Amino acid sequence: MFNQPKQKSTATHTWQVWAMYMVLAVGLSEEQALKQACPSCDATQSCNCSSMGLDFIPSGLTDKITVLDLARNRIKHIRAHDLQQAVNVRTLLLQSNKISSIDEDSFVSLGKLELLDLSNNSLAHLSPGWFEPLFSLQHLHIHGNCYSDLGESSPFSSLRNLSSLHLGNPRFSTIRQGNFEGITLLNQLWIEGSNLSLYEPGSLKSIKKINHMIISIRRVDLFSAIVRDLLHSAIWLEIREIALDIENEKLVQNSTLPLMIQKMTFTRASFSDKYASQIMVLLKEITSLREVEAIDCVLEGKGNWNTTAIKRSGLGSVETVSVTNMTILHFYLFFDLEGLESQISKLKRLSIASSKVFMVPCRLARNFSSLLYLDFHDNLLVNNRLSETICKGAWPSLQTLNLSKNSLKSLNQTAKYITNLPKLNNLDISQNNFGEIPDVCEWPANLKYLNLSSTQIPKLTACIPSTLEVLDISANNLKEFNLHLPFLKELYLAKNQLKALPDAAGIPNLVAMSIRRNKLNSFSKEELESFKKMELLDASANNFICSCEFLSFIQHQAGIGQVLVGWPESYICDSPLSVRGVQVGAVQLSLMECHRSLVVSLICAVVFLVILILVAIGYKYHAVWYMRMTWAWLQAKRKPKRAPPKDICYDAFVSYSENDSNWVENVMVQELEQACPPFRLCLHKRDFVPGKWIVDNIIDSIEKSHKTLFVLSEHFVQSEWCKYELDFSHFRLFDENNDAAILILLEPIQSQAIPKRFCKLRKIMNTKTYLEWPHEEEQQEIFWENLKAALKS
Repeated sequence: MFNQPKQKSTATHTWQVWAMYMVLAVGLSEEQALKQACPSCDATQSCNCSSMGLDFIPSGLTDKITVLDLARNRIKHIRAHDLQQAVNVRTLLLQSNKISSIDEDSFVSLGKLELLDLSNNSLAHLSPGWFEPLFSLQHLHIHGNCYSDLGESSPFSSLRNLSSLHLGNPRFSTIRQGNFEGITLLNQLWIEGSNLSLYEPGSLKSIKKINHMIISIRRVDLFSAIVRDLLHSAIWLEIREIALDIENEKLVQNSTLPLMIQKMTFTRASFSDKYASQIMVLLKEITSLREVEAIDCVLEGKGNWNTTAIKRSGLGSVETVSVTNMTILHFYLFFDLEGLESQISKLKRLSIASSKVFMVPCRLARNFSSLLYLDFHDNLLVNNRLSETICKGAWPSLQTLNLSKNSLKSLNQTAKYITNLPKLNNLDISQNNFGEIPDVCEWPANLKYLNLSSTQIPKLTACIPSTLEVLDISANNLKEFNLHLPFLKELYLAKNQLKALPDAAGIPNLVAMSIRRNKLNSFSKEELESFKKMELLDASANNFICSCEFLSFIQHQAGIGQVLVGWPESYICDSPLSVRGVQVGAVQLSLMECHRSLVVSLICAVVFLVILILVAIGYKYHAVWYMRMTWAWLQAKRKPKRAPPKDICYDAFVSYSENDSNWVENVMVQELEQACPPFRLCLHKRDFVPGKWIVDNIIDSIEKSHKTLFVLSEHFVQSEWCKYELDFSHFRLFDENNDAAILILLEPIQSQAIPKRFCKLRKIMNTKTYLEWPHEEEQQEIFWENLKAALKS
């Protein structure tokens, strides 16, 4: 009885745990499903699920996501709970699906959404309930669906922060009053209404200001009504795809409101002669209009315009006219616009590009009295027609002229006609095929800017005016630049063949230079600093040789990144091969590569020092003597070991010091050679063969002698041994027969006093009996007897 409440409490707790587990499990399974459907959504703020063949919005979206891209899938339906958790999404891309239905509460949690793209789907109607929660929405794209109208009221009434709106489709046919209620300010409004058939006047008046209004419209009867509604709100009105051919009716009605339209653009429009005249008259009514632009339009007439009606309507307010890619169907039958002279006097800017213009009549050109800017690029102007187009008195106020991409061939003739423009300071004649240029040309005195890029110029001459402040000669075939342009501030040399920076002496006031994509290998600190006023240098996309000097300068120059345009990503090493493709700023060369001469000098100095030390050690320890003795020993080894008995010529070869020659020659020789029988002695002074190498003489004499007498004394063992060759014989003598040696001591010497290099001689003195020369006369007889006996043995 008392345990029942406890059992209930336990059961309730178990159920709560189980419920939490199920919720977590479902959440985890949804997140897992999202990861499988869109792997890029895993733990990121941007979720890209585009082009993945999805049939529905994947579950598991979280509040971490700020960008959700579901474009180019097969989604047909957006359910109320699909986006419920994506509360922080700011960009939602759903374009190019098959969406045909959206639940009313599908976007209720997207209060932070700023961009919604539902374009190119299958929506047959628009519901205000979809957009009502989107109070932060700034950009809405709903074009390319299949709705025919916007409904009876405004679907955008709650979008107070809307900045750009793109709507319409090929089936869009009706715009009603109230469709744009709630929108007061738009940066851009784009309506694709090529099949628009009903426009209720005043429908666009609720929008107080539109910076750029684009509308595709074909029905001319709707054009006037739309323009009237936009006169007081749109600043730039762009009309697309209209075939303009309307009756005479006013665009501007009586109104106290100020006109807002400043620019009107006709894109892919078609004009007839009749409407060309009429539109000129009608546009004059818009006194705020300053610019008229025609892009990719077609002129079906021959220029037979109603100039009388145009003159009668007075002068317009338009200052800028731009025509790009105008197609004139009857081009070669087109009139020369005679009669429009009075309508062009206030024009300040005229651009006629890509429209096959080959000439402007001089009479017409002289009436552009206020024109400051003239652009004729990408046309068919040639030199022999420039005399008409730029005749004397033509374009009297012109300051900027663009004749690029025409068919001009002679720079000399072009410059000659350009001198008819006294106020010209900016000239673009690029992309003409001039080739060789003359040595001298005439130019307007005030010319400051000249563009000669892509004109096939191989070499520069004094034809280039010295008054220039800006010169562009990019994309030619230049190999050097040595002009004197004292006022030049900007120089563009890209895509040429230059191998070094220009000489700064000729361009002392240069501030900016581009020499990208040339054959520049390097530049030094001195070259860069020679440009005293240089602030910007674009030397990117060259094949740099990353030498130690170049790297040392460019990597340690303070503020180099502020001077070099594109630094460091556009400065790449081409050589050495080991660093090819590496950014110049990231290369580190070794000490050997950077200081080769210093390293080689150090190595040579070390080698020389080692050799010097070895020489000193060798001198101290008689290394030369040992080497020479070794050589003599090797020479002796190559000879026969002992001469045949018939070749023995002497009883003894006498080895002695020059200091002991008196005793040897006057005492010993007299005693032995006058004995009976006499002994034949070999003395180097007397018996060596003249001209024969002394070592060979010594070895031959020893081999031809029965014995060898060594007359030892202090002079013999302690002198500098000036006759080393006499001692070379020791090797063979001691190697073959130690008994052939007879030692005579003229004075007492210790074997330890003999230099260590005569190790065998010391050994013999320690092991062999030698004869000592006695100073007492009575003992000298015994000495001679013993010596003679030794010689006979």
